[in-house]
Amino acid sequence: MRDGSQSAVLANFAANLRFEDIPESVSRRTEDLFLDWFGSALAGKGARPVEAIECFANQMARDATGRSEVLITRRFTTPFFAAMVNAAASHFVEQDDVHCGAVFHPATVVFPPALAVAQEMGASGRNLLTASVAGYEVGIRVGEFLGRSHYEIFHTTGTAGALAAAAAVGNLLRLDPAQMLNAFGSAGTQAAGLWEFLRDGADSKQLHTAKAAGNGLIASYLAKEGFTGAGQILEGPKGMAAGMSHDSDPQRLTDRLGKRWATVETSFKHHASCRHTHPAADAFLKAVVSHRLSWSQIAEVTVHVHQGAIDVLGMVTDPQSVQQAKFSMGTVLGLLAVFGRAGVNDFHNHWNEPRVVAFRQRVRMILDDEVNRAYPVRWIGKISVGTSDGRVFHECVYEPKGDPGNSLDRTELEEKAIGLAEYSRAASVHEMKTAFAQIWDLSNTLNIGSFLTPFR
Repeated sequence: MRDGSQSAVLANFAANLRFEDIPESVSRRTEDLFLDWFGSALAGKGARPVEAIECFANQMARDATGRSEVLITRRFTTPFFAAMVNAAASHFVEQDDVHCGAVFHPATVVFPPALAVAQEMGASGRNLLTASVAGYEVGIRVGEFLGRSHYEIFHTTGTAGALAAAAAVGNLLRLDPAQMLNAFGSAGTQAAGLWEFLRDGADSKQLHTAKAAGNGLIASYLAKEGFTGAGQILEGPKGMAAGMSHDSDPQRLTDRLGKRWATVETSFKHHASCRHTHPAADAFLKAVVSHRLSWSQIAEVTVHVHQGAIDVLGMVTDPQSVQQAKFSMGTVLGLLAVFGRAGVNDFHNHWNEPRVVAFRQRVRMILDDEVNRAYPVRWIGKISVGTSDGRVFHECVYEPKGDPGNSLDRTELEEKAIGLAEYSRAASVHEMKTAFAQIWDLSNTLNIGSFLTPFR
C-alpha cells in the first residue's frame, strides 16, 4: 500500500530524476527562474523582517563554518541558516515567481535550500538544476493536490514549500526512493503557514518561507541518516489533506510525471504586488492606455475577480504598511493610475501618497463567475472603469504579463534583477552581470561556488 501510494510514486520520481531526463527547454527555463529568484533574494536586503531572521541565524551559527552563501550579507554559514535567510529575503518584495494552478511560489522555497546544499557539497550546476526541477515538480503538484480550499486558510508556499524543499535537497543528497518518502513524511508533518498574519500586517510571511526551506532541508538530511517519516503524509487519513483541505485530489500528485513539466508553467511577476492583483492591473492599464484616461478622470473601478482574490485581498481594506499595500487592490490600481507603475520603488515611495489613497476608495472587487470558474488554471483580468463624465469602459486580459504565453525574456529578466539589486543596494550592476554569466552557464559549471563573494 505504501509503495503504491501517490506519495511513493512522487518520491520515486524526485529521488531518481537526473539531468539527462530533463528536456533542454526545461533546464533552460530553470536557469531563467533561478536568475529571477536571485534578484528577488537581493531585494530583501535591509527589510526589517528579513534582517531579524538573518540576526537570529547569525546568533545561532556564530561559530559555525560552511560554504553556503547568505546573499544579502555575503557571509558564509551552514546550509540550514543560509537557506532560511535567502528564503525569507526572496519573498519580501513580492517579485518572486508563482505557479498559478498551484497558487504557489516555488522559487523562494526551492532555490534557497538547493543552492545552500549545492555550495556546501561542491555540486555541479547540472546537479543544482536537476534538484531545482525536482523541487518545482513536487511542490507544484502538492499545491495542486491540496486544492482551493487549502489556500483559503493556509499559505500554500509555506505548506507545500516544505515538501518542495525536501525534494530538492533529497535529490542533491542522492536519497533513494524510500529515503525520499521518509523525507516527505518529515517535511509534511512540519508544514505550516496561516493567512491570519495578513490582517495585522505581521511579519509571518518571511517566517513561512524561511521555515519551509529549512524544514525541508532538515527532513532530507534526517532521512539520509535513517530517520523515518509517514509514508502517506499527503493523502493518508491523518495526513495533510485530511487536516488542511476539503477538495484535495490525490491524482494531481502524480499527474503525467516526467511528461508534463510543471516547472515551465511557472509565471514571472511583473508588478511588485500580490499576484492576485496582477490580472486586474494589466486589464486596468489596458483601459487607461486605450482610452487615454488620467487618474482624475476615473470615478470608479469595479474589478471582477475569483474567490481566492477576495479571500486574500479582502482582508486588507486600509493598509498601514508597504507590505499590506501590496495586498490592496485599490493601492495597486492607484499607483498605476497616478504613476503608471507598481514597482518596488513605487510602493516604497508612494503607497500612501494622498492621490493614491483617494483613488483606493474608488476601487471595489466583486466575484465574477467566469473568472472564478477559470481560476486557478487561468487568472483572468476583467475590469470596468467608470469616468466622471459617465462613460464606462470594459477590458479583459486572459494572459497577464509574466505568464508562460506572455513571458519575460532574458533581457527583461536581467533588467528586472538589476532593478531589484539597485533598490536594496545589495549589488552593483557589474556584480549582477557577472552573476548573470554564471547563471546562464550553470549546465557547464563543475562546482557551484559563490555568486557575489569568492569563498575564503
